[in-house]
Amino acid sequence: MAVVSTKAIVLSTLKYSDTSLIVKCYTEEDGLKSYLVRGVLKAKKGGLKVAYFQPLTQLNIVANHSSKNTLHTIKEVQILNPYKSIYKDVVKQSVVLFLSEVLSYSIQEEEKNEHLYNYLETAFVWLDVHEKIANFHLLFLLNFTRYLGFYPDLSKATKIGFNLLDGNFTNCTSEKNVISGNHFYQFKKLLGINFDGIENVSFGKKERQLVLQIIIRYFELHLDGFRKPKSLQVLETVFS
Repeated sequence: MAVVSTKAIVLSTLKYSDTSLIVKCYTEEDGLKSYLVRGVLKAKKGGLKVAYFQPLTQLNIVANHSSKNTLHTIKEVQILNPYKSIYKDVVKQSVVLFLSEVLSYSIQEEEKNEHLYNYLETAFVWLDVHEKIANFHLLFLLNFTRYLGFYPDLSKATKIGFNLLDGNFTNCTSEKNVISGNHFYQFKKLLGINFDGIENVSFGKKERQLVLQIIIRYFELHLDGFRKPKSLQVLETVFS
């Protein structure tokens, strides 16, 4: 049993008995970890609060990490980078719910990946402090593929199609899993930019949904066991 002090981002929670939660976090020190937080649903003064474990909350935790068990325990929690707008804004809440679901389906490694952790931390702080966020989730997911190992290969970006399975550009637009025409044009708008550049990218409602469907298909082709998030419909409604 090792006592570890680490930053952590909450990915999901699952009710366990009447009073407890199983909380899945992505930690800076040890990658993906699940914690059994006993008694947190019981009203009491002091101790751990349910509010600490909302989706994508950034925490400082002191935890016991066991080498024998898949469920670990949290001794101390502090909120790090407290969000000012995310949990008050219905649109941002919907984005956060959707992204936390995608992250839960996508991140599997129980190992340290400081670059991925820093990306998540920076991205969610950006979301919290900006207002024009209609395309945030699209760019977040596409740039997230850098850390999963399948960001599009931009070396032949002058070609007229993109092969979602191979992750590269192609002129063979009749092949399966190749996007071309308007699908390709809309998808390509997001390539090679960061969050500060997202305000210069314009999508109508239909284009935004189209690009999101393309990106989700891209994830399905590259990640075993990835499935469409249940919150996808809510997100599409919010941006319609």
